[in-house]
This record gives sequence, C-alpha cells and structure tokens, in this order.
Amino acid sequence: MTPRISLTPPRTLVNRVGAWYSRRTYGKVLDPGLAIGHNRKTLLSYVKLERSAAKWNALDPALKQLAVMVTAARINCSWCMDFGQWESNGLGLPMDKVAKVPQWHDHTDAFTELECQVMAYAEAMTETEPTVTDELAATLLEQLGEAAFVELTLMVALENLRSRTNSAFGLTSQGFSDACAVPLRA
Repeated sequence: MTPRISLTPPRTLVNRVGAWYSRRTYGKVLDPGLAIGHNRKTLLSYVKLERSAAKWNALDPALKQLAVMVTAARINCSWCMDFGQWESNGLGLPMDKVAKVPQWHDHTDAFTELECQVMAYAEAMTETEPTVTDELAATLLEQLGEAAFVELTLMVALENLRSRTNSAFGLTSQGFSDACAVPLRA
C-alpha cells in the first residue's frame, strides 16, 4: 500500500530536528512523523503529547505494552504492530508471548488473569462504540489502583489515536522487526 500522504514534508527546521532525533533514537525517521510533519502545529503538539506520555509510570510497562499492542491489533495497524514488536523486544517481553497478542483470546493460558483483563479493557475501549463494562472497570481499578487505571485508559486512547491516524494515512510496516513475528488480526 502506498501512503496516502507524502512522506516528504517541507524541510523546515522543526522537521529537520525531528528527523535527526528520530534517526538518533530509533535508527530511522518514523513515517508517522514525516506524515504529520506537513503541519507544524500538529507535529509540535503530537511530539509534546508523546514525550509526556513516555514519562507516565503508574502502570507496569509490560501491561502498558500489552494494552498498546492489542489496541493496534484490533485496529489492524501494521505500522503500529511492527513498531510495537520492536518496543516489546526493548522491554524484554518474551516474543513468543507478544506474538500471541493479536489472538490472545485463543491463548489465555499464555497470559495472567490481569493481563487478560487489561487486554479485554483495551479492546472494549477500542470498539467504535466502546463496550467497557462497569465490572471490568471495577476489577481493574481494584487490581491496578486509580493512578494506573487512568494511565491504562489514556494509553489505550493514545494508541487509538496513533493506530487510526497511521491507518488513515495508509502507513504500513516500516521494518522495525526484521520479520514481524506478530501477525495482524485475521
């Protein structure tokens, strides 16, 4: 699939600095940054949001990553799945477990009860009309605490923004995982 928007934004100072930072941090310039780079104000706001979210620490990083991955899988964003596998590897998550995330319902034995609840919550939030139940929210609030529950909710919302934006732009896997072992949802 060809991106629906050019990945050659204007060569402004902001875009050049962003490309330098991206290459330094990730080894390549991220396609979403190139796409968003066509609008300076949205790029700056988005970078600020991402840098702020990176500092959130009330939720266990592994739970956060599972929520992000199941959200990306639900939306079927290949770019996010590719990058998510790379991030999961950086967190030290077992790749055989990460590979089961898109079809986690068929592999509940590979996940803890809390991990399953977190992924169920992420999926319920991601539905076009959210289907979060009072029972699921209450269970997670009890197990995670309020601060981590709020962080979980906002991380899923942020991944919805990322995945839906990347899908709308027509962005696909950028090769962060040499051979992406995490399949898209069937």
